[in-house]
Amino acid sequence: MTNNSIFRRIRFIFEFSDIAITEIFQLVEVSVSKSQVINWLRKEEHEAYEAISDEHLAAFLNGFIVHKRGKKEGATPPPEKKLTNNQIFRKMRIALNLKEEDIIQILSLVNMKMSAHEINAFFRNPSQRQYVQCNDQVLRNFFQGLELREQRLRKD
Repeated sequence: MTNNSIFRRIRFIFEFSDIAITEIFQLVEVSVSKSQVINWLRKEEHEAYEAISDEHLAAFLNGFIVHKRGKKEGATPPPEKKLTNNQIFRKMRIALNLKEEDIIQILSLVNMKMSAHEINAFFRNPSQRQYVQCNDQVLRNFFQGLELREQRLRKD
């Protein structure tokens, strides 16, 4: 998945306005303009499309964590310069305070079956033997399931 497609999905799932997105960036002391946000949200074919960097996506995800869970004491950690699917998945898990059972349930909404052991492998330290790299399909299914879950929560 591209950074832009992840960024667009999060915006769509949580119904963030362009202004809300700039405010999320500000939560981690990163300043972005509304026009930057608009260009990141455009489709690749559009002439004003801009690719969002790993560093900006990491900053947005860090801001999303603060938006959902509140600011931790101490200095704001700098955003990662390079992001992996595992890090994106971990940041979403932290922001939404998801347990293994929650992730299993979210993935089951799109008919993807995974065990708690398989899911935990994504969140291990890359130097550990049990670490497994998260592929695009798992991340895509997670976002699709998350979208379905959020839609259901809004209806209730």
